[in-house]
Parts: sequence; structure tokens; C-alpha cells
Amino acid sequence: MKRVLFILMAAITLTSCGSTNEKKTNAAETSADASVNSSEAASIASADPATVYVYYFHGKQRCKTCIAVQNSAQETVNRMYGDNQKVQFLEIKTDEAENKELVDRYGVTWNALIVAKGDDHIDLTQYAFANAVSNPEDLGEKLKGEVEQRL
Repeated sequence: MKRVLFILMAAITLTSCGSTNEKKTNAAETSADASVNSSEAASIASADPATVYVYYFHGKQRCKTCIAVQNSAQETVNRMYGDNQKVQFLEIKTDEAENKELVDRYGVTWNALIVAKGDDHIDLTQYAFANAVSNPEDLGEKLKGEVEQRL
């Protein structure tokens, strides 16, 4: 039953993010600080293998859940690892050409939340979208566990 509910929630989320009736939100409104610009894109593609990166990938059009995933992940990283330079949250805009190498590296075709250190990475997208709005504390704990595992 939980699996069916999860699949239903994922389907609703996927369709709501692509809906033209959904209120569009500018990514700059939610977090300009960690957004990747063109001068940083090349250096991220050859990221420090000793640093744990929490990447949040997204396009231009974003729904409430998309924004909640980013906010929850970013708040968790800032709260838990704000002073630790070996853990970085990065917002990656998938529609910008300079981010293509990262998008391709992780096979991102939509929004994604990925924790990576060197070649070791995990895709938390499904878990994040299932929990960001209704249970952000669980998402924060899951994210913390994955970061800790890679430190």
C-alpha cells in the first residue's frame, strides 16, 4: 500500500512541475547565494574529491514541492555543516549550457537532489519529493545520514 501511495505521490509531483497552470517561481527568489554561475561551472565539473557536494538540480519552471526540496536540503546543509568547507550545497540550473557537464554526469533529466563525493554519489530525488512538503525533518535526517557517510 505504501508503494502505491508513493508512486501516486511521485506521479502527482511530476505532473504538477510541468503544469502550465502552476504558479511559476523565479529560482532567484528562493536562493541566489548557492546558485552556480558560468564562472563556477567548470570548477564544479572537476570538483574537489575530498568535498561532499549536495547538488540540487532544477529548470526554470518550479512547483511548490520543487522549492520545498531545495529549501529543506539547503537549510539542512547550512544548519549542520555551515562551518565545514568540506560540505557544500550547490543549486544547479539544468537549462544553462555551462552546467551541461554536471547534468550529464549524473544523468539528470528533471529536478534532482544528489549527494556526491568524488565518484561516490546517491540520488535522493524520489525520497526528497516524497517528504519535502509533508515531512521535511525526515528529509533532513536522510540527507544528514548520506553526507555523514561520505565525510
